[in-house]
Amino acid sequence: MSKINTPIKDIQQEKKIFRRRIYFAMGVVAFFFLVLMARYGYLQLQQHEHFQTESDNNRIRLQALPPARGFIYDRNGYLLADNYPVFTAVISRADIEDVDKTVRELTSVLALTPEDIEQFQKRAKTARKTEVLTLKLNLTETDIARFSELKQQFPGVRIETQMTRYYPHGDLFAHVIGYVGRINDRELKKIDKEQYAGTNLIGKIGVEKSYEELLHGMPGHESVEADAHSNILRHLGRTEATRGNDLYLSLDYGLQVVAAEQMVGKRGAIVAMDPNTGEILALVSSPSFNPNLFVTGISHTDYRSLSDNPDQPLYNRAVQGVYPPGSTIKPMSAMGGLHYKVIDWGTKISDPGYFHLPGDSHRFRDWKKSGHGVVDITKSIAISCDTFFYILAYQMGIDKMHSWMTQFGFGEKTGIDLPSESSGLYPSPEWKMRTRGKEWSRGETISVSIGQGAFTASPLQLAMATAITANYGQHIKPHVLRETKGTRVLEIHNGTEGKIDFSGTREDWVKMHQAMEAVIQSGTGRGIKSNVYSIAGKTGTAQVVSIAQGKSYNEAALKERQRDHGLFVGFAPADNPQIAVAVVWENGKHGGSAAKLARPLMDYWLIQRKKNPIMPANTHVGGGLMTAGIKPGELPTDGVQDDTPNNASNSAQNAEQTATSNSTDADEE
Repeated sequence: MSKINTPIKDIQQEKKIFRRRIYFAMGVVAFFFLVLMARYGYLQLQQHEHFQTESDNNRIRLQALPPARGFIYDRNGYLLADNYPVFTAVISRADIEDVDKTVRELTSVLALTPEDIEQFQKRAKTARKTEVLTLKLNLTETDIARFSELKQQFPGVRIETQMTRYYPHGDLFAHVIGYVGRINDRELKKIDKEQYAGTNLIGKIGVEKSYEELLHGMPGHESVEADAHSNILRHLGRTEATRGNDLYLSLDYGLQVVAAEQMVGKRGAIVAMDPNTGEILALVSSPSFNPNLFVTGISHTDYRSLSDNPDQPLYNRAVQGVYPPGSTIKPMSAMGGLHYKVIDWGTKISDPGYFHLPGDSHRFRDWKKSGHGVVDITKSIAISCDTFFYILAYQMGIDKMHSWMTQFGFGEKTGIDLPSESSGLYPSPEWKMRTRGKEWSRGETISVSIGQGAFTASPLQLAMATAITANYGQHIKPHVLRETKGTRVLEIHNGTEGKIDFSGTREDWVKMHQAMEAVIQSGTGRGIKSNVYSIAGKTGTAQVVSIAQGKSYNEAALKERQRDHGLFVGFAPADNPQIAVAVVWENGKHGGSAAKLARPLMDYWLIQRKKNPIMPANTHVGGGLMTAGIKPGELPTDGVQDDTPNNASNSAQNAEQTATSNSTDADEE
């Protein structure tokens, strides 16, 4: 048996190895300890504020405080647009893991509509995670009761009170004031999201849209401490919101009521303005609509009843509608003849009842088949002789006519502080070649001379042109804002802007005023003659359908919507104009009928307003109706309000009428 040799242990060597291992292990531990300490120091010192914020976010919420929207008043201080509180369901996204699931579960509890869900989802896409978003506005008592029973199942969801818009006079001012509505996709891309934090509404049309920046105000914010269920424990700090400016419009409540009463059951528009300042005193488009339907979201049924209505109650005929102006433009045309010295006050023509161009047998007929005999400027205005203006147009030519008439604002926007204004059209050879690729014909010049053919104008443009005539050629810019009060300053211009380039004298304007007085005293507008004050005016009748050569206008054979439009423009008192009025009555047959709609406005403004003004039944002067949870339709209303659509016509949109040789300017009553 062999003997195994056991090596002798090197104790010193083993101790060295052991010590190296101990040192290495200690080094590793020390290294990681230093790394840990460095990280700890970094987090404690460098990242202190970050993690302090993260910690606070678990219990502290920064809530947006939406500003109160500015009130809108008429010139007398009567409230036209109010704010009132409603109960609103809101969601704090920071407290909910699955927002979509929560919304689905709340659908039956809060009776959410597809529109409610769609609006919320659109806003949620671009909102911050800590932002509180509105889920549904204007909760009913039933909605609130159902939610209260199940509140514990929906941490992060709560009910708040928010302010929303209310229009106490319903449809009376709908087209001029407009309305607010939910912010849509297009608007969401344009707005400053910080400025609209906590806000769901934005101006859609009318004054609400034009002056959105003034009315909206600036939001504030509040820091609150909340528990895991988003219940507020205490308030930590607050920066108040800045409410929007209050607007005082030039509109007069009483005059608006009178204008609306004239248009009940009719289609058309009335515009009244101060010819000295350009202030719009009344603006009515008929039929109208209830703007309160749009504030918290209009139902599909209600919207279809408005949008599918052939009478187009949503269409602002006063600003957007364009019509052949008919004979209402004859005073302006005659002033052009004086300017270019084609005629003078002594010029006379013999009217056989028609006119034909040299070398052409086609007859352009006067509205009076037998003619008017010998007429001068004054008589041609008073009796609305077409033949006089056919001859004048032939002598002036379309280029001079276009250059002159566009100075009155025809063919371009007036610049009124309301959105979606139409420019109308004063045609020219350049326009026809550009749009139709055809040469201008001499017959078109004749048609344009009596406000027919392709010539169209809005009621607002007619009112402005009439105000310029009343103001001796001084140009004025129509506007509805009279004054604004609040933190923001806006300069408002009242008065004239330049003057018509006229080669004659002031006496020529005075004589034209007298000719327009003759319209009312003994001419086509004699049905509205007043013994208290003088009226200067001009009636007009515009064809809706053409009448063939050799045929006569047979009103009884036409459908109601094919009958002529009745128009009237005028101002009063004739020697010191205080009010200018333009009336367009769709299918109103003739201008004499339209003139009768203007007379009550003049009576009210010049007589009744001072002695017995029309006022709202409930005069709201401070704003802020305390009616939380009540729908707009349930609130008391004042003034004229009728949500039932009247018969109206789509014919306001006939931007062009076929050039015709037939005039039906039978302005007699």
